[in-house]
Amino acid sequence: MANGFLTPDVIAPKALEKFRNSLNLVGFIDRQLDPTFEGKVGDTIRVKRLTRYQAVTGADVTGSLRDTIEGSVAVELDTYKSVPVSVTSTELTLDLEDFVEQIVEPAMIELAQQVESDIADLYKDVWHQVGTPGTTPSTIADAMLPKTKMNLYGVPNDGKRASFYEPTAASAMAAVLGGVFPTNIAEMGIEEGMIRRYAGFVYMENQSIKNHTVGAYAGTPLVDGASQNVTYDSVKTTYEQTLNTDGWTSGASTLNQGDRFEIADVYGVNPKTRQSTGELQQFVVKETISDTSGDKAIKISPPIITSGAFQTVDSAPADNAPITVLGTASTQYPQNLALHKNAFTLAMANLALPMGGADGARESMDGISVRVVMDFDVLTDTNIMRFDILYATVAQNPGMAVVHVG
Repeated sequence: MANGFLTPDVIAPKALEKFRNSLNLVGFIDRQLDPTFEGKVGDTIRVKRLTRYQAVTGADVTGSLRDTIEGSVAVELDTYKSVPVSVTSTELTLDLEDFVEQIVEPAMIELAQQVESDIADLYKDVWHQVGTPGTTPSTIADAMLPKTKMNLYGVPNDGKRASFYEPTAASAMAAVLGGVFPTNIAEMGIEEGMIRRYAGFVYMENQSIKNHTVGAYAGTPLVDGASQNVTYDSVKTTYEQTLNTDGWTSGASTLNQGDRFEIADVYGVNPKTRQSTGELQQFVVKETISDTSGDKAIKISPPIITSGAFQTVDSAPADNAPITVLGTASTQYPQNLALHKNAFTLAMANLALPMGGADGARESMDGISVRVVMDFDVLTDTNIMRFDILYATVAQNPGMAVVHVG
């Protein structure tokens, strides 16, 4: 191409800047990028879970030594997103800022939306839920619900918490919280949809928040069999188990991935104190399941662990313990998210630069990587440009997030 044309190495830094500026959720979660790693679709990396230990009493620790058990999450780089565009020679001679405004920024907004949507979809891995299904959060008391839940379950209150609400809830929250801020901050909350920090959270509006439809369940579901508890060592990679249940209406009961339920007399524990929170532990359904007999073997998280450093509940459920699904069957609810930075992870990879005649460049910063490739199609007499990202999203520590249902 002639001298004076915009090239990928000039465009890539601007593309990265616009991509980062278009992200919302991503700014408040863990991001991982190995600058020396050139990934391709299907490559797998491992993200470590938090390690815990349990104290013993007395100077003599004979018989009390514990191995360090490091759980991890296998993350497959399975999401390749690209925005391909054709550009004219005239457009390639534009001033850089004009080119960015006309072509680069719209492309980056689209890629950012794809990433944000995938992160919001991680609500399906979160078992903590607050709020009243069918009621939009709109009071000071509503604003405090995620904080209370996180505190009960030992989530660090270290300035790394954030909440994201769909537009209707965000407007209601901005209006009610506006009364507790100085006028200038309140106005920003109402106008920008960002209320800054309150009760240890940054409050944000997010259009990517998902709606979840509760499964078409029916019957009087019960736990089928006592002592269905496991050890952390046996589930440290998946952090899930299968729970046998019965009592569902035969042939008429479906649970959807992301449904949550409670079991009678099974209480959650604070992971730091291992004392009961006084609240029934909530479990999330990991895979959609239907039945024809009234029995269900449900894949759930968290696993039922009754002792040790990774204890999740105060006791295993009894046989025939009643199960209560949260929400009305076949009904849709917004899944607003409150989370600690370490709850979710975005893992990205530097895509390899092209070989041959194509021209390419990539830029990375703060765990984010974007590639720009440009070539000329002699068959159509067209300049082709593509903007590419390769990534994966994972709920690394879902117990550090809370769904605030609307």
